[in-house]
Amino acid sequence: DLDAQEFVKAVHALDSAEIDVHVNSPGGFVYDAVAMYEALREHSATINIEIDGLAASAASFLAMSGDNIRIAKSGRMMIHDAQVLAWGSPADLREAADLGDEISNDIAEIYSARAGGTQSEWRTRMTDETWYSSQQALDAKLVHEVKAAKKSSDSSSNTIDNRTRLIRARAHATLRRAV
Repeated sequence: DLDAQEFVKAVHALDSAEIDVHVNSPGGFVYDAVAMYEALREHSATINIEIDGLAASAASFLAMSGDNIRIAKSGRMMIHDAQVLAWGSPADLREAADLGDEISNDIAEIYSARAGGTQSEWRTRMTDETWYSSQQALDAKLVHEVKAAKKSSDSSSNTIDNRTRLIRARAHATLRRAV
């Protein structure tokens, strides 16, 4: 139940050596994700990003905040150019398009810093609206690892796993609303 501003405050208040962030989001407002990305990058903790399902749009570059980024075997990532909504004169529309390019360049720099390549190469992928399977995300160096599903037959592990699932579900819902 956090918005981006509350998320940033919560991250800054954490006194932890590690922060685990679970992502399953179609994206959201670019500057909300930028604020969340910067808060995580600025924190002294090791940031572990777990893409449990989908990291699309703004959630895809938010995921780049991780020191360690893992994606579920059946997970997906999607990147695209920034979306703008404009109304007004031709000059207003040109201004909005220029701003969209500037924002897209900023996002391309985030991907480039994480995965290598040039801003121009990432802009091409973004313009094409590229969808990555988990293996393609690994090959593109957007993630460090594809995680395999685990099954446990130990009942005590199942209790812990159930608690973990509840905590993760809460985090997923929070990130979905915030990104």
